[in-house]
Amino acid sequence: LKFIFGPSAVPALDLVDQRSVTRVRSPSGMTLYQVLGSSGKLYTCYSSCHFCTCPAFGFSVLQKSESLLCKHILAVYLSQAMGACQELAVSEEQLTNILLAEEEDEG
Repeated sequence: LKFIFGPSAVPALDLVDQRSVTRVRSPSGMTLYQVLGSSGKLYTCYSSCHFCTCPAFGFSVLQKSESLLCKHILAVYLSQAMGACQELAVSEEQLTNILLAEEEDEG
């Protein structure tokens, strides 16, 4: 994993070991992931479009194209493969609030 994903591999595995990945599902089937980062901040990841709200994703992946993904996205993919995701069922309103909270954090 380290050969393919570089420096993101070990921290991502640490996040999986700590069970920091939660799959959030609404009744309509919308799914997103929340990852509790090593700093204690909660990041939202969208595996369907390969996106994370963390600063490292914005800088290393989007701006610099130095990496394919951040440790949070890699932790999501590893958790999916290993069946290690926490599960959280939410209402459509709760999901909307999660998405709006992310938008406010960015703004």
